[in-house]
Amino acid sequence: MRIIGIDPGSVICGYGVIDVHGTAMSVVEYGVVHVKRRSSTFAERLTEIHARLHAVIQRTSPDECALEQVFYAKNVKSIVQLSHARGVAMLACAQCGLEPTEYTPMQVKRSVTGRGAANKDQVSAMVQAILKIDETPEFHDVTDALAVAICHAVNGQPPTPIIKKRTNRRKAWGDFVRQRNG
Repeated sequence: MRIIGIDPGSVICGYGVIDVHGTAMSVVEYGVVHVKRRSSTFAERLTEIHARLHAVIQRTSPDECALEQVFYAKNVKSIVQLSHARGVAMLACAQCGLEPTEYTPMQVKRSVTGRGAANKDQVSAMVQAILKIDETPEFHDVTDALAVAICHAVNGQPPTPIIKKRTNRRKAWGDFVRQRNG
C-alpha cells in the first residue's frame, strides 16, 4: 500500500509518500511546497499549493491519503489561512480519487514516538529511524508529513468489529473464577 501524508500550511506545506509492506515501511518521496508569502497573493499561493500537491499525487499514485488536523494557530487570521490550505490539499486529494483521513497532532506523535506530547525533534528522529532516512530533512514540515503517513499506516484501517453475544456479567465472572480455581 502506498500512502501520502500531508502537513498542510499556507506558506510551507510538507508531504511524504511511503510504501507499506506488512510491517515494513519505506520512503518513496518527500518534500515541501514552499510558496513566497510576500511575492504572491494568498489566492496565488493556494493555487500553487494545489497544483504542486496534485502533481505529487499523480506522479506517486498513492492508494491512501492522510492529513494532519488543525490544532493551533497564533491568531484568527493564521487559522483561517491554514484552513484554506487544508481545503486546497483535500481538493487535490479528492480530484485524484483519494479520501483523506485526518489525524490530530497527538495521534500522530503517539503513533510515531509512543508519546502524544513528543516535540518536533523527537518526531523527526523517530521518523528517520523508522524509515531509515540518513539525511536530515531541511524542514520539520517534511518529517511531520512523513509522521502523518506512518500514523495512517499504523492506525488507518478501522478495527474489525467483534460481534459478541451479551452475557450475564455475574455469570461470566463466576465462570471465570470457577475456571481459575479448578
